[in-house]
Amino acid sequence: MEIQRVWAAYFSPTGTTEKVVSHIAGHLAKPMNCSVLPFDFTLPHARQDRMRFQSRDLVVFGVPVYAGRVPNVLLKYLNTLEGNGAMAVPVVLFGNRNYDEALKELRNLLELRGFQTVAAGAFVGEHSFSRTLGQGRPDAEDLSVASEFAARIFDTLDVGLIMSPVLLDNEGPLGEYYQPRDQDGNPIDIRKVRPKVRDHCSNCGYCALMCPMGSINPENVRDFIGICIKCGACVKKCPVEARYYDEESYLYHKYDLEQTYTRRAEPVVFL
Repeated sequence: MEIQRVWAAYFSPTGTTEKVVSHIAGHLAKPMNCSVLPFDFTLPHARQDRMRFQSRDLVVFGVPVYAGRVPNVLLKYLNTLEGNGAMAVPVVLFGNRNYDEALKELRNLLELRGFQTVAAGAFVGEHSFSRTLGQGRPDAEDLSVASEFAARIFDTLDVGLIMSPVLLDNEGPLGEYYQPRDQDGNPIDIRKVRPKVRDHCSNCGYCALMCPMGSINPENVRDFIGICIKCGACVKKCPVEARYYDEESYLYHKYDLEQTYTRRAEPVVFL
């Protein structure tokens, strides 16, 4: 099938999803003699208009995994996409724990919006809560897997072996969201937890510009004007490291993840 355009589409507050999606898209576009068209819908303004794709588009479409699912704050917007028969490669990035139901959920959503899903992958990125859980990932080994994945997708498309929807290893109804628990087994709810700001903050406003929910007041960055999704953007991208969390349940959950998931989780791909 002739592909006219290759897209790298992603929601990527800390850059890990962008890195993998752009890598796969680039390695698909090169043998097709296409350039990669970026579609970064991380910031609020990028989600204002309906996005329409075309039948000869190939879209590598990535989101991070939040609580084992597609971030629920994106669902309203994602359900406005128009696939129009475009081929798609759903990709999710998980923080070294598990991708759970996220890849299936993204695959299903794209199919419902008129895409043909021809391959899918779950890759590892540094966890949004942590600097040690999945530290430095995606790394060179991950990107090597991504390169091979792209080559296999190209070969499949080149010989016309298109099967949609792509089959995964956990077919069936969507499962529940991942539920963190404390040391006594009680559920932990961190939905209302927000980062705090240290005294040395210069009020430069960079965190407000980087917030994917537009939830930080640019005039006073200590003031929240919307929800916090714990994406890590304001904490990890602050130029003076002024943002931090100190809520006990959040810190327990972070510590528990870091202690439990020390093994190296590996990417998983499907064609």
